[in-house]
Amino acid sequence: MDRSFTVAEARALMPEVLKRAGELVELRASLIEVRTALAVGDSSPLGGLPEAKAYQAQLSEIVGWFTGEGLELKGIAPLLLDFPSEVDGEPALLCWLEGERELGWYHKLAHGFAGRRRIV
Repeated sequence: MDRSFTVAEARALMPEVLKRAGELVELRASLIEVRTALAVGDSSPLGGLPEAKAYQAQLSEIVGWFTGEGLELKGIAPLLLDFPSEVDGEPALLCWLEGERELGWYHKLAHGFAGRRRIV
């Protein structure tokens, strides 16, 4: 882990995370719509191959922001982000899943997503 967040630091970053996550979700949906249309030879009101490439570039930029801030991107559909941290003196990941309005979960490294517990 390069950067370690306290719960307060991670929560302070959440407004920007939520903003960028919302942008990512919109771009992801647009890219899927255009790619699906292209795959079956249809057209999309959202554009064609040039627009698909633009959506891909914008997605890459947002993903780069997350990783540049020290977050670990675990999934893009749904969006799953981890903030490296420590809980009770042990390495852990503060865990945020698309659709959650706040950062409220963590899991120990060895337990993964299935071992998520509430941040107290």
